[in-house]
Amino acid sequence: MKALQLGATALSSALLLASSGVVAQEAAKTTKKLNTVRVEAEAIESYKAEQVSSPKFTQPLVDTPQTIAVVKKELFQQQAATTLSEALRNTPGITMLMGENGNTSTGDSIFMRGFDTQGSIFVDGIRDLGSISRDTFNTEQVEIAKGPAGVDNGRGAASGYVNLSSKLANQEDAISGSVTGGTGDYKRATVDVNKTLSTTSALRVNLMKQDAGVDGRDQVENNAQGFAASLGLGLGTDTRTYINVLAVEQSGVPDGGVPTIGLDGYYNAIFATGVLAGQTPERVDTENFYGSTNDFNDVKASMVTVRIEQDLAEGVTLRNTSRYGRTNQDQLLTGVNAVTFTTPSEPASWTISRSRQGKDQTNQILTNQTNLSASFEAGGIKHDLVSGVEFTYESQLNYTLGLPFTASTSSTTVQQANANLYNPSTGDVFQPVLRTGAKTDGETTTYAFYAQDTVTLNDQWELSAGVRADRFHTKTDVITRQAAVTAPAVQTIPVGTLLASDAHLTDELFGWKLGGVYKPAANGSVYVSYATSELPPGGANFALNTTNAANNINNPNLDPQKGTNAELGTKWNVLDNKLFLTAALFRSTNENEIATNPDGSSVALGEKQVEGVEFGAVGSLTDKWQISAGLAFMDNEITRGNRTVDNPNTPANEASGNNEGGAIQWSPKTTFTLWNSYTFDSGLLIGGGARYVDTMVSSSVVNTTALSTRSMYEFGDYWVFDAMASYPINQNLSVQLNLLNITDEDYVASLNNGGSRYYPGAPLSARLGVNFSF
Repeated sequence: MKALQLGATALSSALLLASSGVVAQEAAKTTKKLNTVRVEAEAIESYKAEQVSSPKFTQPLVDTPQTIAVVKKELFQQQAATTLSEALRNTPGITMLMGENGNTSTGDSIFMRGFDTQGSIFVDGIRDLGSISRDTFNTEQVEIAKGPAGVDNGRGAASGYVNLSSKLANQEDAISGSVTGGTGDYKRATVDVNKTLSTTSALRVNLMKQDAGVDGRDQVENNAQGFAASLGLGLGTDTRTYINVLAVEQSGVPDGGVPTIGLDGYYNAIFATGVLAGQTPERVDTENFYGSTNDFNDVKASMVTVRIEQDLAEGVTLRNTSRYGRTNQDQLLTGVNAVTFTTPSEPASWTISRSRQGKDQTNQILTNQTNLSASFEAGGIKHDLVSGVEFTYESQLNYTLGLPFTASTSSTTVQQANANLYNPSTGDVFQPVLRTGAKTDGETTTYAFYAQDTVTLNDQWELSAGVRADRFHTKTDVITRQAAVTAPAVQTIPVGTLLASDAHLTDELFGWKLGGVYKPAANGSVYVSYATSELPPGGANFALNTTNAANNINNPNLDPQKGTNAELGTKWNVLDNKLFLTAALFRSTNENEIATNPDGSSVALGEKQVEGVEFGAVGSLTDKWQISAGLAFMDNEITRGNRTVDNPNTPANEASGNNEGGAIQWSPKTTFTLWNSYTFDSGLLIGGGARYVDTMVSSSVVNTTALSTRSMYEFGDYWVFDAMASYPINQNLSVQLNLLNITDEDYVASLNNGGSRYYPGAPLSARLGVNFSF
């Protein structure tokens, strides 16, 4: 609660500061700035956004009763950030998860405000599932809405969601791009071309090519190429059509991580009570690669979107959006597991086991969404009404992969040789995995209706309310393979009888939200809001549990998980509306998670709660000095979880598997982010920033013995500092240098659940590029 109390005090201070800002803002209205200053300010693209791209949000950000952060391309381009994960570093309260097994190092594994948000990523308001590390070459801005969003998107996490707003064709001819090289064998080129075809039509094309290693990680490769096109028809008229195409291919050598041995907090019984008791093992070199030369990660993603907008009358617009999207990932990596102390007194003899982890997954989506926005007055009261209907079909197909047998007379599958812990070979070639014939094929069909209204009572008061109802049908077909009775021929898949099973679920979801906004001045607001969301069994991957296991959250007989968020905040546009300040107290809760009762039974009555305070500042301090900053304090707890007795304060509740009262995994109490830049009269731009992430835990259990004997229970906090500079060579060209992790901080970027392996943070690295604009 200390963090929350500190946050409450800070929020009170923010309100006082904002109130003083009102006076300054009102005074500023009477003072005219010189035109030359205004022209100079407009030449510098601001980090500050006024509104999100979705038509479901009718008010500017300053009057929206919810914490929403917007990261514009001008900001992440300065930072040389090219992925969604990197762009999200600009908002606090978000961490990245390493994952497990076939999920290791795949896609954007996002934790936000203590909850898994991987299934709540959207592109232009449409859900985007699939194991892909999303690139920003075709992204105008990244929008992060915090708190449940059942009214906005239907099913979803209690944390909120992330939306990538794509670049669209417009009526201005322009060409821009960059060519960049750097350490880690980094090479990347992008181009963005917008060409008017007539007075009402235009075509925009974005291209990307990347051939890159990973700083500090030998053998790992991240290669990609992308194509995006947007054709705009009827631009500037009452009827507008956008036809958008996106195709991305990613390939390379995936990273299975490095062993955690030797890190602060590492545990192994041999160093506690064994023959090496009291000794501290050395860490492995973070550049070590424990994989195989035939490890690979191939991802193909494509989508086609057609959007039609029709202005029916003044203030009334109808929008219809259709999309088909498909993502396929075929991956094989080698992960590290347990250490074998061959000769305990000789570390050079120690080895580590390895496992082959394959993933063969395809996601598809087909959707049609219709949205009607209308602004009107009734009875002297202004209404901004939004309503719509949606149809969505989504599917995910996962093939089960396995290793072949070692011999026709054996029932043992191929195993990988252990690697030398401190000096692994970089030329190992392992047997690839094969499809076993088993698979999980899931699909969901959803029909939804929503309506929202913001009522402006007068210049000071606004009230908003929204509801959404979803009806869905999820079907999961599973094929499993029984254990083999006799071994097949060498290098073939395991044999056995294929067994089919299935599960179905038809249900309704309901989400709602309420908000009240008080505006003490035109440039600011104080608000309160409450919102809900639901996530049904199978809602993350359409994989219903076909055995109705009571301890499986995807059991179709269970109720949906329910997320709620209560928020009190304030927002202000200050410094002549150039700087946007925000502060909010929040409490987010997720109910109906799986928990174990004292009698050993499992019930969907578990509950997690995160409460905290978040501050933000984005925009211009002066016409030449820009800033983006965020700070979050969070207290998190499993308020209802596994327990041995009904009284959570009883010592008996410290059984090894109990987690009631424990901390939520991957949820640091404090996170901070800062980036700022200054542009000199000569055109020289310098920028720099810092990121802080507090200590995170890998387990929620409360038993102190169980925690102390985990491979890694927690990993420490860290600071990372970055810097950049750019200088215009002429009107069309500029050179940009980025230095990342300038203090060469040695830190754990992410850890797997078991604590046996981790991703090291990137060391000191550099990017040097040439930007062009015509």
